[in-house]
Amino acid sequence: MLAEFIVMFREALEVAFVIGIVLAYLHQTKKQEYEKHVHLGLGAGIVASLVLAYLFQFVQGGFEANEELFEGVFMVITATLVTWLVLWIMAHKNIAQELRKEVQQKLDQREAIGLFILVFFAVLREGIEAVLFMAGILINTGGISILGGLLGLVAAVVVGVLIFEYSMKFNIGLFFKVTTILLVLLAAGLFSQGIHELQEAKIIPTYIEHVYDINPPKNPDGSYPLLHEKGAIGGIFKGLIGYDGNASEFQILGYFAYVAAVYVIYRTYYQKN
Repeated sequence: MLAEFIVMFREALEVAFVIGIVLAYLHQTKKQEYEKHVHLGLGAGIVASLVLAYLFQFVQGGFEANEELFEGVFMVITATLVTWLVLWIMAHKNIAQELRKEVQQKLDQREAIGLFILVFFAVLREGIEAVLFMAGILINTGGISILGGLLGLVAAVVVGVLIFEYSMKFNIGLFFKVTTILLVLLAAGLFSQGIHELQEAKIIPTYIEHVYDINPPKNPDGSYPLLHEKGAIGGIFKGLIGYDGNASEFQILGYFAYVAAVYVIYRTYYQKN
């Protein structure tokens, strides 16, 4: 539930962040007549994201015969794509100023359709991330918490209203930094689990099946202990940061290599901009 909450909160909050800034700017400049284009872009982006989620269900169903191969490839691609999107966000440190400038340029040019496109792709980008992350959590843990996702959406809407009302007078940068780190760790977990699935599919060799095994044995009633990767606490960490109680050698190497690669890429190419 916690992983779903954080994912949906983070992704929905970025949408609320964009919408809040755009609407606040339109109100400040007395250009409320353009609000309908923002709302249309928001609605179209949500519909496109839902269609994407439906298409994923359809595509996933067609790979049941090669489930392990599909899940492995999907997790690796998801981790890579989502991390690229996260790095893009991290590179835009002054996103509020950039958004205001872009909105101003479109209004000066009377490009109402430009506002629609700006909002549409902002929503679609976060929708893609949310769909990929939630699908990854589903594959990784065997289920997802709809309640956790809905609570994340509600919390993001509340913060979005505050952003609109106070027009970014409070510092949200720290929040984005912390949640970005969590998303990178989640992506690293998906990458590691993708390696596991590809090992199960015999695509990647396995030399040491379990480097360690810290999963406690099942309880006498057949349930899983709290710290087991399928237990109440272990399951949360499995969905949130890719915790694995009995990882293989390539899973461990893949996890830490992925985190290190993201850090190096960010430090080398993004932080300087």
